[in-house]
Amino acid sequence: QVHLVESGGGLVQTGDSLKLSCQASGRTSSINAMAWFRQAPGKEREYLAVISRGGGRMLNADAGKGRFAISRDNAKNAVYLQMDGLKPEDTAVYFCAANGHSTGITAQAGDYAYWGQGTQVTVSS
Repeated sequence: QVHLVESGGGLVQTGDSLKLSCQASGRTSSINAMAWFRQAPGKEREYLAVISRGGGRMLNADAGKGRFAISRDNAKNAVYLQMDGLKPEDTAVYFCAANGHSTGITAQAGDYAYWGQGTQVTVSS
């Protein structure tokens, strides 16, 4: 009964910035952690970052290389992914995910009960 919708993707050039948004609806009071993943063609889904309702954070240093940041606005039931210095290797479908209060911050996709449909990010030279 929790629904997630991503937005903000598009076609950009190397070095550009994007801010992705994920809007939650439904029984949003049941949500604890919200996370970002991405999946490129021919590759497995990759964890990027997670943030709890209280603001605790965990990032995948091997993915964004310091160029990505996650934030959250509980009043708006939204989570964001700021991406700077984009590279062609960042081209992928970006997904947001959420879990309930029984689960804390985690990098494992299987621990998330709710998923959005994804938003495409394409980075050209």
